Amino acid sequence: MAGLNVSLCFFFATVALCEVARRASKALLPAGAYDCFAREALGMAQLGACCLELRMLAELGPWAGGFGPDLPLTLLFLLFLVHGATFDGAAANPAVSLQEFLLAEASLPHTLLKLAAQGLGVQAACTLTQLCWAWELSDLHLLQSLLAQHCSSALRTSVPHGALLEGSCAFLFHLALLRLRRSLPICRVAAVALLVTLMAYTAGPFTSAFFNPTLATAVTFHCSGHTWLEYAQVYWLGPLTGLWVWR
Repeated sequence: MAGLNVSLCFFFATVALCEVARRASKALLPAGAYDCFAREALGMAQLGACCLELRMLAELGPWAGGFGPDLPLTLLFLLFLVHGATFDGAAANPAVSLQEFLLAEASLPHTLLKLAAQGLGVQAACTLTQLCWAWELSDLHLLQSLLAQHCSSALRTSVPHGALLEGSCAFLFHLALLRLRRSLPICRVAAVALLVTLMAYTAGPFTSAFFNPTLATAVTFHCSGHTWLEYAQVYWLGPLTGLWVWR
């Protein structure tokens, strides 16, 4: 359980650090710079770091941490509740930013700036997480540091099946965001967190259910098992196809 306690502290510290940075950026930067860049970068950094730590728990926890697969799903639900409450409206997903562009809610320059911010944020998340793992604060982190150069692929099915799953997840996610946009914030956050958890339960064993091209690129594109083109078909083409079908 020591490894789990360390991971919980990591989640708390990540959210707290990003929240402090959000408040400082909002106070110091012009509104446009905060909305289009800082908010997106911090949202993606928070999401990426938590995703990497949660994936480590899901992969190593059952045989090194002594807990079952239900714990990562529970943590995923709770984390998305926290994300929904703290993101301050950030998309933290390039497909969602493209959705806003298609709905004429954002201009092309602002959309491109958001995409760049999301890429920067996920790279910051990878650096932060790898630094924490290098400290070897728990047995799980020690094991993850040893296995970091030999990560396992998140794609555990055929490329067409994986692309179909990622596209379906993206379609349902965008549909939910559209239908819930006028709901009360607390209801919208809870509904999105539940939907993400259900999709992780059903599609997670096959593709990890990213439906987020930037996040998937940082987490699994460097892992052995599939070519870069195969990953791109599943984690880029799949969600963008789901977005196009929704459109």
